Amino acid sequence: MTKFSDLNLDPKVLKAVADAGYETPTPIQAGAIPPALEGRDVLGIAQTGTGKTASFTLPMISLLARGRARARMPRSLVLCPTRELAAQVAENFDAYAKYVKLTKALLIGGVSFKEQEAVINRGADVLIATPGRLLDHFERGKLLLTGVQIMVVDEADRMLDMGFIPDIERIFSLTPFTRQTLFFSATMAPEIERITNTFLSAPERVEVARQATTSENITQSVIMFKGSRKDREGTEKRKLLRELIESEGDGCKNAIIFCNRKVDVDTVAKSMKKYGLDAAAIHGDLEQSHRMRTLDGFRDGTLRFLVASDVAARGLDIPNVSHVFNYDVPSHAEDYVHRIGRTGRAGKKGTAIMICNPRDERNLADIEALVNHEIPRGGDALVAAPEAAPAEAPASPSAEAKAETAEKPKRPSRSRKPKPSAPKAEASAEPQTADAPKSAEAIETAEAPKEPSGSRPAQTERKSSTRGNASGRNAAPRGGQPVGLGDDMPSFIAKSFEERLES
Repeated sequence: MTKFSDLNLDPKVLKAVADAGYETPTPIQAGAIPPALEGRDVLGIAQTGTGKTASFTLPMISLLARGRARARMPRSLVLCPTRELAAQVAENFDAYAKYVKLTKALLIGGVSFKEQEAVINRGADVLIATPGRLLDHFERGKLLLTGVQIMVVDEADRMLDMGFIPDIERIFSLTPFTRQTLFFSATMAPEIERITNTFLSAPERVEVARQATTSENITQSVIMFKGSRKDREGTEKRKLLRELIESEGDGCKNAIIFCNRKVDVDTVAKSMKKYGLDAAAIHGDLEQSHRMRTLDGFRDGTLRFLVASDVAARGLDIPNVSHVFNYDVPSHAEDYVHRIGRTGRAGKKGTAIMICNPRDERNLADIEALVNHEIPRGGDALVAAPEAAPAEAPASPSAEAKAETAEKPKRPSRSRKPKPSAPKAEASAEPQTADAPKSAEAIETAEAPKEPSGSRPAQTERKSSTRGNASGRNAAPRGGQPVGLGDDMPSFIAKSFEERLES
């Protein structure tokens, strides 16, 4: 079996590696370090968590051990897609170069330009940067890239996802043509392959695993979830997440929960804290100092749960992560590989559980096609019964209407003033005596229950009687009877006539 001592590394570097507790290189390290020490270009393809960072850090330190950097002209350049990954590479550099007199500069957002410029002016052997901040310093005239001997591109596929490819191409054009290039990626999209064909010269291709495969040390499962109602889906989904964490018992020592949206990251973190789970959020909208404190707390064990967006999915080396929960199915299949790669690292066992809504089944199919195997379904019992409806949920429409009617106080009906007596021309019609039978319509109107306030039955009857007659109220209907004070006379007018006759 290959050991680090067989890789022709600088003795001081080997001593630092031994201090870190490593004896045997991973497959990507064993394949990439020898050609890198020979000065050749390297194209490394390996899944996340396989030790790619040491694959370029160790040979770079060995090659730069001799020589000295000049002001504003770094001797090597490492490009990383995120601030967290750049900071992690800087930590690895400090650990492996502690017996070698090399200087480094870390150029990331969220840090003062003046502080970074001061480090650059003193001279840096190793410049570790994100593409945006690096170009900012270059355009300010504070940085020259003509002295770069070794250039490293880490997590190139993540660079593609974040839209950094034009910046990468520009940075390549600013460095010498004779540079050595170490290029690492977990997947090889067509755009990534185009860049490697353009900027790498006869690279040594080191592929230690099939592209976009997941580690065999990770136990994967997916929970098919459907909310009982759309307005309760978020609450029930967060409840399911807590049940999944509880079901893992003591085996869930810590976990990263990944969400697709930043707003969901904050919501899930607050919900977990509300129910007594030690959780904190990390995403791109937070200040860099806050993000670093949160990551440090998760690394040293003072924080148990880290709720994150994909800013934490790529390249972060957080040891001993027992579980990864995908609260959302990632929109890009490659992100699934990187998310679950936060667990099961360095040969350890890990567990990855994903929650899938019916609308995410297409993304799930894309993931299974990418990793070339079906993710086992499990935990149906946890979602079989939907969350009980809250006490304040509205009742059925009929019951709700009855309750509302019962609660409303009845307003006293306004007494209707009798209309003035009919004109003399109409009063000549044959009067009705008290003993005379009333018309069928008048009886029905008199026996009908009183309408609630605001209704106008008499007006409605008059409208219905004239409906369909072009000439209005005085037009004769089909039966030949005139519409006026005959059988169609309203009940309240008939009543006033009867009172007069009795008097």
